Amino acid sequence: MRQFGLIGRNISYSFSKSYFAEKFKNENIVDAVYNVFDLKQIDEVEKVFETEGLIGFNVTIPYKQEIIPFLDELSPEAKSIGAVNTVLIKDGKRIGHNTDCYGFHHSLEPLLESHHKKALVLGNGGAAKAVYYILDLLQIKYKIVSRAKLDNYLTYEELDEEVINNHQIIINCSPVGTFPNVENSPSLPYQLINEKHLLYDLIYNPPLTKFLENGKNQGAKIKNGHEMLILQAEKAWDIWNKLD
Repeated sequence: MRQFGLIGRNISYSFSKSYFAEKFKNENIVDAVYNVFDLKQIDEVEKVFETEGLIGFNVTIPYKQEIIPFLDELSPEAKSIGAVNTVLIKDGKRIGHNTDCYGFHHSLEPLLESHHKKALVLGNGGAAKAVYYILDLLQIKYKIVSRAKLDNYLTYEELDEEVINNHQIIINCSPVGTFPNVENSPSLPYQLINEKHLLYDLIYNPPLTKFLENGKNQGAKIKNGHEMLILQAEKAWDIWNKLD
């Protein structure tokens, strides 16, 4: 039996296990199992690597960067991004890939209009690094927004009318608003958002976060992270099955 799975912390809610179970059923894949490996700390991944028949696994919060020292190689994308969300075991080697960038790219690009020139990225974790990579690829200039004043980041307090007007894409890469804390949202001046803005939330549960709801109420175009999640999962499956 081929073994696949997901590592992370506090991930009993995971989309991935049910998604792959449904995929295996629908596509009559009878030689594969997808498990959740809930790790309290990253060094527990060594036990995961001992799983008999392990072909690969996905990586989620908070281990997308912490997993890297445990790997033998990184794909060009993963190396550039500095974060891994998919691991392939091949010829005894542990190879890190990043399919978040693929999922984000192909779910964002169809939404872009000619005036979408600059972006605000809320957060600076592992998922955000894949977003930076794709924005660079698409030649969209961006500013990172953080609660703390770091490097050349903006703080939420600095998001005034000029900043909001000049950045027509706002991407939430923070966990703020994730189930069960569905009433929370990033501290933005939502009254300054209008129909020219595109709000993209990497969160998929709930489908309509307070961040997206606030943007929708101002006439903005909105998108949640569900399609990105499906695209990155399918890309991971391709990598595990050597289809790319």
